[in-house]
Amino acid sequence: MKIAIVDSGIHPGHPHVGEIAGGTSVTASELTGDFIDRLGHGTAVAGAIREKVPEADLYAVKIFDRRLSANIDTIVCALAWCIEHEMDLINLSLGTTNAEHRARFERVLAPGVLLVSVAKLLPGSLPGAIAAAPDDCSRDTFRYRDGVFYASPYPREIPGVPPERNLHGASFAVANMTGFAAQALRSVSPAQVRDELIRRARVQSP
Repeated sequence: MKIAIVDSGIHPGHPHVGEIAGGTSVTASELTGDFIDRLGHGTAVAGAIREKVPEADLYAVKIFDRRLSANIDTIVCALAWCIEHEMDLINLSLGTTNAEHRARFERVLAPGVLLVSVAKLLPGSLPGAIAAAPDDCSRDTFRYRDGVFYASPYPREIPGVPPERNLHGASFAVANMTGFAAQALRSVSPAQVRDELIRRARVQSP
């Protein structure tokens, strides 16, 4: 299973991640091989996914370098790379409120592309996306309500670091849901993943 993590890159060999299958660094004008994470965000996202699907092939698709922001051209180029390289699942822990970007996302995200992204933002609000939002639940459970999947806002725990001082937020709700989606993809087709997640959420909700 090939999972693309569109983020700040990944630091290969990190104890929460291990080796990765490959990747790229994306700008609006070029692709390079420098996908090393200099911010730590993408590595933490990768660790959350690796925890749930240790056997998956993780690919770093780097769009952030010194700060957690990217323009629409870079994001669209990154998604196109993921599709061209036949990723089974795409983790995009970001979003935009700019309605003018909707058409660009719709052009690149053909039906059948499995994308997990932030709820109520583009492209997470598109009909085919798996929309994720943070909620107060453990990292091994998730909930579903009104078209949105709710998951823990925390990545893997860091020994000696209190949870409130760890990285946290909607990005990691997306990462945790990507892990759950990958687990579902082990047993169902891509077209069935959403329904399978809804079924599992109902079972796991308190």
